[in-house]
Amino acid sequence: MTKNIKSITNPKLKLEILTPQEVQKIHHATLHIIENVGVRFPSRRALEIWEANGATVDHESMIVKVKPQIIEEAMKNAPPAYELGARDPQQHLNMDGNHVFLGTDGCGVEIMDIETGQRRSSVLKDAGDIARIADATEEIAFHWVALSAQDKPAETRGLHEIKTVWENSTKHVQTESIYNETEARAAMEMAIAVAGSKEELRKNPVLSLMQCTAPPLGHDGGSLDAALVAAEYGVPTGFMTMSSCLTTGPATIAGTLAVGNAEVLAVSALLQLAYPGAPIFYAAAQTASDPRTGVYTGGGPEDFLFGAATNVLADFYNIPLSMGSFATGAKEPNWQAGLENSMSTFMATIAMSDMLLGAGFLHGSRIWSYAQMQMDCEIYSIMHKTLQGIVVDDETLALEAIAKVGPGGNFLTQKHTRKHMYDLFLPKYMDRRPYNVWEEKQDNADDWALERAREILSTHQPDTLDLKISAEMAKVISSLEH
Repeated sequence: MTKNIKSITNPKLKLEILTPQEVQKIHHATLHIIENVGVRFPSRRALEIWEANGATVDHESMIVKVKPQIIEEAMKNAPPAYELGARDPQQHLNMDGNHVFLGTDGCGVEIMDIETGQRRSSVLKDAGDIARIADATEEIAFHWVALSAQDKPAETRGLHEIKTVWENSTKHVQTESIYNETEARAAMEMAIAVAGSKEELRKNPVLSLMQCTAPPLGHDGGSLDAALVAAEYGVPTGFMTMSSCLTTGPATIAGTLAVGNAEVLAVSALLQLAYPGAPIFYAAAQTASDPRTGVYTGGGPEDFLFGAATNVLADFYNIPLSMGSFATGAKEPNWQAGLENSMSTFMATIAMSDMLLGAGFLHGSRIWSYAQMQMDCEIYSIMHKTLQGIVVDDETLALEAIAKVGPGGNFLTQKHTRKHMYDLFLPKYMDRRPYNVWEEKQDNADDWALERAREILSTHQPDTLDLKISAEMAKVISSLEH
């Protein structure tokens, strides 16, 4: 099985979603919000760091107000590029602004069972099975831990999850399920066991942490403490804003961008004040609430625009971006899923988001679907091919072949055709069969995609993790359960 990772790099297509003047307006609006409205930091350690660096801290409300120069000076320390490490050194990921890497979606609570097709609650084995399929899939570059291990204790669930992913794949692991300092320190011990030493973990961070903000303009205390631990160890950490037009953000896209940006920028500056030079990334999965019901949409034009605009903001602050894409609001793999996931992925990839999250989920990141995962990888492959653009040179203009064929001829037998025919995109799940073949079989892309997932699960064996490392990780987890 190939260990290749497919990434989008050096795209020929470009998109300007925000002008430099508009980016400056959002930036100044963000600084105005942080200074005059404030952001809530319910963590004693975070409040102490802010106070020590000249911020105005209200210990009762836990709201912090910070002068613009403090934020801007702190962000100058953030590294613009670094690598995400992996068990297999060939699968390190360069966060340099010129690669788009795809990851699975994360932290779902339900799954369409791979055998029965029935929806059920997720368990630890599901997280391992998904990791094994992702390990064999070249479109998937890293794991955002896909499902919640609801059969494990809440206080160690996130640790069980990263352990089983490491045991089932050699690729980079990212989690959003480490919620407090105790869990974070245990996760660092486990990552050190995988990397080999504390120094190797800093050079080769096999783990990264994702935390979510608490919109509007707030954070979770445990997440803040966990992020500070990760920064201490040099483990890349990002905070994801999920502010939503109408509910946790203004009705306007620009206003919601400013609110989410204030959440992410403020906490990013905090990490740089605590540990200058710590690797951080911007993360976002902003959307709009449905005006009829107020519910999370998980798709639509606003999502597509957010996907591109947020990358421009991350580039402005010169840090990598992890962007929520895919994660359709559709309840099953259907036309809505294809439309929403194609559009959101196109907008995020053409803007060159470093990490692209979302493959595999339905119903707005609630329900895992193996078929959807495979079809999302096909969408990513289409974007990979599309963004290469059109190569125009003597070879691709094919003048010699055109002259040999002449008017009314056929290019099928030409040497030039044999040389380049497989440069053309070959889909796995798009139905290009004759109508009569489809009419006879009545099967579809989701049938083929599910069968492919079953095949991988039954045949692929990832490189084995050293049993001593597994035992060491199990010991770390066990110490928190007794």
